[in-house]
Amino acid sequence: MRLLDRLLFFSYIKSYVFCLVSLLTLYVVVDLFTNLDDFTKGNQSLGEVLRHIGKYYSYTLPQIFNRLSEAIVLLAATFTVALLQRNNELLPLLSAGVSTRRVVLPVMIASCAMLGLSVANQELVIPQIGERLTWARDDVDGKQIIPVRGAYEPNGIHIDGRFASRIEQSITTFFVTVPERLAGRLIHLTAKKAYYIPPKEGEPRSGGWLLTETTPENLGNWNHPAIEMIDPGKFFLRVRRVDFQSLTRSKNWYVNASIAQIREELDRPESTRLAAMAVLFHMRLTRPLLGLILVALGLSVILRDQNRNVFISAGLCLVLCGIFFAAQFAAKSLGDNEYISPALAAWLPVLTFGPLAFAMYDSMHT
Repeated sequence: MRLLDRLLFFSYIKSYVFCLVSLLTLYVVVDLFTNLDDFTKGNQSLGEVLRHIGKYYSYTLPQIFNRLSEAIVLLAATFTVALLQRNNELLPLLSAGVSTRRVVLPVMIASCAMLGLSVANQELVIPQIGERLTWARDDVDGKQIIPVRGAYEPNGIHIDGRFASRIEQSITTFFVTVPERLAGRLIHLTAKKAYYIPPKEGEPRSGGWLLTETTPENLGNWNHPAIEMIDPGKFFLRVRRVDFQSLTRSKNWYVNASIAQIREELDRPESTRLAAMAVLFHMRLTRPLLGLILVALGLSVILRDQNRNVFISAGLCLVLCGIFFAAQFAAKSLGDNEYISPALAAWLPVLTFGPLAFAMYDSMHT
C-alpha cells in the first residue's frame, strides 16, 4: 500500500470507530429510556438496576451492531471521502492523473473488511448468545416461567409440556406420546416434572429427559432403547433433537441462528415457517454483496458533487440507506408471505440496486 492508501485506510478505520460508538450509544440511550420501567420492576435498589441494565446490554450489543453494521460502514465511507474533499486533497490527485476510483479503492477495501466483521459477528457471536437475546428486559437472570412448544423426535415420539424453568432446565407437566407404529399401540406418558440432562461423555443417562412422578408408572411388556424405566413412575427419555432449547425457543428463534443451523432446520421434515427461514437463508448469502452495493451507491452520491457540504452528503447517504433498506424489507415481506420465491426475495434488491450502483460508480468524475 502506498502512503496515500494507508492514510485513507486508517482514516476510514477512525471514521468507522467514531460512527460505531456514536450509533451504538445513541441506540442504547434511546432504548434504555424508552423501556426504563422494565428495568426498574420490583422496586430494586440502584445497584441492582444498574447491574440489570449492564447485563442486558452486554448481551444485546452484538445484536444492535448486527442491525446497524451496513449503515455504519456506509457512514464511515461517507465521512472519509467527504473529509478528503473538504480538505481539498482530492483535486491535486485528480490533476496528477489519478482516477477517482483509484483514490477511493482503499475505502472500498476497508469497507469489505468491516462487512466481513459483521458477517463474523452474525455467524459466530450471535448464535452463541441467541437464546439470551430472546429473554425479556425484566428477566435478565432467566427466572421467569416460560411457555413450551411441542416437537417431534426423528423416531416419531412427540414431546410437549406446559411451563418451563430456564434455571432448572425443567418442564412442569411433561407429555410424551409414543406413536402406534413404534410401540404397537399408542402410549401416553405424563410426568409431573421432567429435567433435561445435557449429553456427557461416559454418562449413560445423559442427553435426554428425566421424568419424575410419571403416569402410568410402568409400560408393561413394551421395551425400547429410547425410554428406560428407572423405577416405577420414573423414566429416562433419550432424545436426539428435542432438547430444552428446542422446546422453549421462540417462533423467530432462527433469526439469531447461524446459516448452518438454518440449513439444518430447513432439511427437517417437521419444520415450520419454512418460507421465512428460506428467505433468511438466502439473505445471509446476499448480505455482504448488498453491503458493498450500498457503499458504492453512497460514494457515488458524494463524488458526483465535490463542492457539497460534508453533512449534506451524509444526509443524502442516510436517505439512500433508508430507501435501500425499505426495498429490502419489502422484498423480504413478499418472500415471507410466499408471493415470490425465497431466492428471488433475497436477490431482488441485488438485481435492482446492483446495476444502478455499477452505473453510478462508473460515471463518477475522474
